[in-house]
Amino acid sequence: MKGSPNVVTVIILVATGLIAWGLGYGLGAPPWLVGLIIVAGVLLSCSPRVIREWERGVLLRLGKFRRVLDPGVAWVIPGIEQATSVVDMRIRSTSFSAEKTLTRDTVPVDVDAVLFWVVTDAKRSVLEVKEYQSTTTWAAQTTLRDVIGRTELVRMISDREGLDKELQTAIDAKTSEWGITVQSVEIRDVRIPAALEDAMSRKAQAEREKLARVILAESEVLVAEEIAKAAGVYEQKAHAMQLRAMNMTYESIKERGALMVIPSGMADSMNTGVIGLAAMGFRNPAPTKEAESP
Repeated sequence: MKGSPNVVTVIILVATGLIAWGLGYGLGAPPWLVGLIIVAGVLLSCSPRVIREWERGVLLRLGKFRRVLDPGVAWVIPGIEQATSVVDMRIRSTSFSAEKTLTRDTVPVDVDAVLFWVVTDAKRSVLEVKEYQSTTTWAAQTTLRDVIGRTELVRMISDREGLDKELQTAIDAKTSEWGITVQSVEIRDVRIPAALEDAMSRKAQAEREKLARVILAESEVLVAEEIAKAAGVYEQKAHAMQLRAMNMTYESIKERGALMVIPSGMADSMNTGVIGLAAMGFRNPAPTKEAESP
């Protein structure tokens, strides 16, 4: 059992020494009595065990399980009883991994995960399994490899929460027989070969480009439908077409304030008159200085 000399042990040893000195030098007791007191004090000093609040001890009497030691001072009969080990009852975290493991679709992956677990039954963790900490780690690693072999790569990347739950259930089913409960499992990283990662990136880029082209084609269809509707309106209403032509002409020259000369035949067909000239941005040239002078 782990532990360093505690206060109770020190007090017993000091008291034994004082009593032996008092009997031997103060009262003149025979040496055999002094020796017997010293031996009894040493044996008694080996009896107390201090169990901390987050620990539990397992006590054996003549090799058989006797009881679980609760926090506080526990007295053990030297030579007859044995406190074999102290079990930490706090939640622990253990990292484990699986390297070069094939998924269901034969993709080699490296997976890193962390296991959160706690000992809930100190008796079973000591009596049912040897070195329960390392055994729990190995159980988690073998379970991780088994789950990877039954899972496709796409799910491993996109559904980590579901894999965490599956791992927790599978590992807990093994460790519960040892008095250990798995609190949670979290996959930290999934690494794939660089060549496959590049191929997946190109595939995703191609999918995005395909979607962009489809959206553009759908937009062209919508635009064509609206243009067809506008053509039907222009066909039924000639004045609407003329006004549209005038507006297009005005929009093409309004920013620069240019002057556009339109043939008379075109102007007649547009039936614009003075309004057409105004729409085309016609402006009278500003009088020059020579024209203003007398």
